[in-house]
Amino acid sequence: MATSDPWLRLALAPGLGNAGLLRLLTAFGSPEAVLSCGRAALAAHLTPAQIDGLLAEPDAARLDTARAWLAEPGNGLVTLADADYPKPLLEIADPPALLFCKGRRALLNQPALGIVGSRNATPQGVRDAEAFAHALSDAGLTIVSGLALGIDAAAHRGGLAGAGSSIAVVGTGLDRVYPAKNKALAHRLAETGLILSEFPLGTPPLPHHFPRRNRLISGLARGVLVVEAAPDSGSLITARVAVEQGREVFAIPGSIHSPLSRGCHALIKQGAKLVESAADILDELAWPHRLAAPVFAETGADPLLDALDGAPVTLDALALRTGLTLDALSAKLLALELEGRIAALPGGRYQKLS
Repeated sequence: MATSDPWLRLALAPGLGNAGLLRLLTAFGSPEAVLSCGRAALAAHLTPAQIDGLLAEPDAARLDTARAWLAEPGNGLVTLADADYPKPLLEIADPPALLFCKGRRALLNQPALGIVGSRNATPQGVRDAEAFAHALSDAGLTIVSGLALGIDAAAHRGGLAGAGSSIAVVGTGLDRVYPAKNKALAHRLAETGLILSEFPLGTPPLPHHFPRRNRLISGLARGVLVVEAAPDSGSLITARVAVEQGREVFAIPGSIHSPLSRGCHALIKQGAKLVESAADILDELAWPHRLAAPVFAETGADPLLDALDGAPVTLDALALRTGLTLDALSAKLLALELEGRIAALPGGRYQKLS
């Protein structure tokens, strides 16, 4: 029997769940010891239905499928017995007994920051999430999110573009991608980042799986940044769990007229840190690594900084001075703002900072 087989048998036992598995491991010490127990020994820790599921003959087809998946390059099973089990998860109330992983397993114990937000994000929210994630990744933080559409996907793209890479925690088995629109992004994460799930292969995207996924996003991270969120969104659940886990919570403010700003504003009222730049997050974390200076000669930002000399100037005026399109100009201004070299002022004006 392969070393992973006792863990797989417990993972595939119907009705056991993570809470039942943790109770058994606490009581008996190892999967091998659990599997050698009889009904009488298990009765103090499990319901009769759970005992029936555990003592039943394992599903041979599912076990063989899991063994074959684990034999593929880049695939693995991380358990509480492993030295590289992510240490931050040992601090939370209900750590997963095991995690299926695909990609760079070494990222599990790298310092990380969670970034979450609306699936129906605005274009500005998507740009902010990607830019913040890229800057924080370049500073050495691994970006953790949930592979959802909108803010999550943007955060993963930004994290993958930087030095720290990105981890996706998903609410399905790792043999499927949900949502299907993020298939290409999932492949990139498997190649240069990491995908994690506590759910066995074949698990569909059931609604109650995603709150459980959210506790791992915050649990892996030193803090969570909420970019855009409606008042009743799952992102606010992640933020609440982050507080319970002793993690920092950050939020980007927005327009008082935008429904997707209300969740962030509510978090700020409740004590979340208002942030306007990646540097604000690094300062709050007392992070030792400085943001890498952007290569302005390659991006064309030197002429833009020259155009910002003097009094505050509008976007349209900058476009006339630099010859840049509004989209290109907005991207470069955001990069400069994240680096703390310019400030966005009321009325859509920008000013160079000394």
